This record gives sequence, structure tokens and C-alpha cells, in this order.
Amino acid sequence: MDTGSDQRADRGIDVSVVVPAYNRRASLDRCLTSLLVQRVAKEIIVVDGGSRDGTRALLGLYAAHHPRLITVIQDAQPGTPGGARNRGLERAAGRYVFFCDAGDHLAPDALARLIAAADRNGADVVVGKVAGVRQGVRESADRAALTDVYDDLSCFKLFRRDFLERHAIRFDETQRRGEDMTFTVHAYCHARVISVVADGDCYHAEGGGEASARDPLGWLRVVRTPIEVMARHVPPGALRDRLLLRHLRRDVLAQLGVPFLAACEAEREKIAVEVADICGQWLTPGVRAGLDGVDAARVAALDDPDRLVRLARVEAAPLRHRLTGVEWRGDRLVIEGWAALAGVDGAALDSTVGLVLRERLSREERVPSLTRGGTGAGSFTAVLDVAALPAGVWDVHVAVECEGARRLARLGSRREPGAGVPPVRLVGGVVAVPFLTRSHGHLGLDVGGHVVRIPAAVRLTRAWWRGRRLRVEGQALVGEEAAATAVRHLIWRERASGREHRERALAVGPREFAAETTGLRPGTWDAYLELGLGGPPVRFPVKVADADALGRPLRWWRGTLRWGVVQWTVRPYATAVNRRLSVSVRVATPLTVARRMIRILRRRNCESFATTTRCSKVGGDSPVSKGL
Repeated sequence: MDTGSDQRADRGIDVSVVVPAYNRRASLDRCLTSLLVQRVAKEIIVVDGGSRDGTRALLGLYAAHHPRLITVIQDAQPGTPGGARNRGLERAAGRYVFFCDAGDHLAPDALARLIAAADRNGADVVVGKVAGVRQGVRESADRAALTDVYDDLSCFKLFRRDFLERHAIRFDETQRRGEDMTFTVHAYCHARVISVVADGDCYHAEGGGEASARDPLGWLRVVRTPIEVMARHVPPGALRDRLLLRHLRRDVLAQLGVPFLAACEAEREKIAVEVADICGQWLTPGVRAGLDGVDAARVAALDDPDRLVRLARVEAAPLRHRLTGVEWRGDRLVIEGWAALAGVDGAALDSTVGLVLRERLSREERVPSLTRGGTGAGSFTAVLDVAALPAGVWDVHVAVECEGARRLARLGSRREPGAGVPPVRLVGGVVAVPFLTRSHGHLGLDVGGHVVRIPAAVRLTRAWWRGRRLRVEGQALVGEEAAATAVRHLIWRERASGREHRERALAVGPREFAAETTGLRPGTWDAYLELGLGGPPVRFPVKVADADALGRPLRWWRGTLRWGVVQWTVRPYATAVNRRLSVSVRVATPLTVARRMIRILRRRNCESFATTTRCSKVGGDSPVSKGL
């Protein structure tokens, strides 16, 4: 039975939202409310597969109160999720179709943002950010590459309806699990334009755990279908290998982890056979090259169930670690700590413990040498040759390798009492700043000063005039180390306009620098010293410790009688609050100078007259005056 309007003609509907609902009474109210508040021209098509928990009654109430918005399709018997979505798709009249599960809900402006992106870019598919999903889309894109969105194979997206009709894209009604993967893969492969909206959460999924964790063998049989659909549309090559790598890592080899441990011995053998069969068909050399250490070890052990169990235990075991000390020894950074896999006999399995440094942007890895620890040992002492590290932000990971698998974890969140980070150091003219992240206390090393504030100080020792050039002399320190060799420019920034004037600065000693300045235009200029410390140039304000170090104001006349003569006044001074070096540059005409002098004379005369009058009054009231 269908409820709702029988007029299925185009009513100017932007989006048809299809919601399969079976025994979803507890969460359906929140789902429908989130759809009704969407400020777009919409229709909501709910397909109820014979619910027995009050879902039908609740849908009747919603349809009665919103007859122009909500259409309810009642099925006598429950079917598959794909069948319910196909029935809703057949009734859809909107330009776009969005699929939503009855247990989930949307952000208030989600559909408006998705439709705007689709209209702006002519997109056939628009992928919205799903809240709480770590492997989903991260950045918005008008025209995203297939590899950028292929991690998200759920159907909770916006699809252009005539695009689905043109390519006959439908859900497989024979599948009870994974039907959305096949549908989305099919749509991705045909889409001319795929857009991404990731500037805010669009979809809130409240579902439970992965179905693969409950039935890994059944899941392995299901994932064959989307892999085959993709392979029919994408020819062999680098792109297909990238997409296959996603399927093998997340859908196939992942079943040899926790699900493998939870299975009985007979089931484990079947899982290994199924994984080996899929790998035999789709594990190309390009895919094999992209596998990480754990997955590569699993592939090598497909004919050894006992080793697969050991690998699964290594992957599932909690990685315990602690940082016990960080210190400088010369120009080398020494890191001490310990790490172990809980419940795993590292000595028996020939495990090794060490450190891995990973650069945040390039993902380049460096492995420091060990002077203590290694095979079978939980504690370690690693020595970092900082001079050999390229500039960048290096995150420190503890690494435990066992059975050919490598487990990584950020080091530093658990520390011995008193274990902190040493001060900044200059290594070969490059600044190295050990730091702990604010959020979790993870250890890192900023080489070049990219993200961590550099504790530097620039102090003025003398400012004096050489003719009409202001010579600034001072000292530059990074931490407690002399840093004059890193000086690049003395930068004057005009306070009102923001324009800058640069002068070359030179080192005249280990910590001493000097620079001369001329040509400043009228205004108030603040002084900064620019240092090159191996990363982006950084600038620090020049501080004035002693006011006597400042030179006197300098005045001179400039111009011609024909075009006019003006007086220039340049006055170096220290700001009242932060004691920063600044220079005031003023220009005055002869008339302005004369007026200023007149005001000064008048002020002095007034002060002299007031003093004389005050003295006269004091003298007249005195006993001596009265006696006279």
C-alpha cells in the first residue's frame, strides 16, 4: 500500500530522499526530523518492509502531518535493503536522489550544500563528509579524482537521478550485505564529475560494527561482486591497481586480523582459502608493491595458518610504550624508552623494538641508530643525527616488528615523571626544536622552525647616526645559543599601512649583528630582525633594554626654494609596553616649523609667568613681606 500524493509529475523537486525502514521505530523519529528541516525542495520516500515494532504506526503519523513531503511504501514482507532502495528509486521524482538509512540522520544544511555543489559543477555524484569516519573524504573538491573518493563506498551520497536511469544503475536485490558497495562502485565508474563537500559534517551514521567482523567468510564472498564491477569498467593499469589495493587491504586481507582470531580452526582454514583465491585473481605486481608490512606478511603466510594466527595476535595486541628520557648529546638527540606488545612473547617471536621518524608532509621515514635495545628487548636508546635530517616536522613513532609485521605508535603520550623535552639547539645553522604536541603530548622534532614557536631574543645594544643613516647594532640569540650567523634582514614595518622596508643585516660577531637604514618614508616604523634557521624565514622584534642605547632625533632640511623646503625629523624610540625599537619619521614645512616654535615659546612664557605669579603670592603672604 502506498500513501501520499498520486501526482507523480515533476513538481519542481530538487531531491528525493529514499529511506528503507525495517523495525527502526527507536531511531526513525530523529532521522525524519533531520530530513524535514532541510531547506530544499524535497520529497521523502520511506519504504517499510513489514516492520513489527511500531515503525508502521509512526510512519502513518508522519505521512498524515506531511502529506506533500512524505510518501510511505508498505511491503507485506521484509526484503533486502537493496530491494527497498530500488522501490524508492522507482517512485523518485527529484532531480537528485539521496539514500539515507533510518538509523542515521543528516546535518541541518547537508542537502543544500550537496545540491549546490552538484549544480555548480554538473556533478553526477556528490560525496559528503560522514561524521566520525577517519578514512573518509577530508577536503572539498569540485572535481575529485576517483582515487580520492574510492575509500568511501557507502551509498549515503547525492546522485543525479537521470544519470542513474541512463546507466541503469540499481541495487542488487539478492545481496543482504554489501549491496551499497556494488551500487556505488558502478556509479563511480560511470560518473563524469564527482564532487566532494567536506567543509562540515553532512551525514551522521549511527550503525553498528562492520558486518565483516560478524561473518568474515560471508563478507569475502560478497566483496567479489564490487571488485568484478570495477574491473569491468577500469582497464588494467595504475588506476585499477590503486582501486584494487583499497579492496584487498580493507575488504579482503583485513579478514585475517581480529575476525580470523574469533573464528574456529575449521573456519580459519576456509577464510585463508577464500583470501588466497581472491589474491590469486587480483593481486597484481602493482598491488603487491603497495601493501604495507602487515599485509605483505599475510600474503606470504596464506599457506601457513599458524603464522596467520600469530600475525593476527601481533596486530590485535595492545602496543604498550613509555618515554623515559630525551636529551642532547652534542648535536645528536638521544631518546630513551621502552615498548612491548601486551600478551606477546617478543623474545620467542624474534621481535625488535626501535624508533621511526616520519615527516608530516612528505611521509618520508628515517630510522635512527640504536645503542641499546633491539632484538627481544623492550627498552631502547635511539640516537638521532639531527644534522642529517632534512628540514621538516618529524613525528617520533615507536616501532615493534614481529613475525614480519610492524606496529607503530606515536611516542610520548606516556612518559616517566620529569621526562620532558630539552631546549632548542642550532645544528649546523639549522634550528632543531624538540616538542610535545598540545593535544596528546606526542614527541616530535621541528627541524627549521615550521610549526613550533622558536624561543629567540633580539636585543638592541646601540642605535646611532652615521650621517643620515641609522645604524642598528644588537645581539641575536636562539635559546641560549649565539645566532648572529643566521641574520638575514632588518625589516621595518610601517604601523598604519603595513608596508615594509628591508635592509641587509650582517653578523659582526658570534651573537652581534649590525644593519644600516635610510630611505624610510613618513610614518611609524617597527623594527624586526629576520633570521634564516633552515626553514621558512622567521622574524623577531628588536627589543630595547636600555633607553640610553637610542640615538638622538635627527633633523634636516630637504628640497629647493622653487619646489618647497621641508624639515625631516627621524626619532628612534622604545615603545612603552613591549620596549620594541621603533622609529618615528615626520615631515614639516617651514610654516609648520615656525608655528611649532611659536607654540613652544608661548608655552615657555606661560610657564615662566605662572612661576613668577606663584612666587609673588608666596612672597606677599610671608611674615617677611608683611613686616616690610
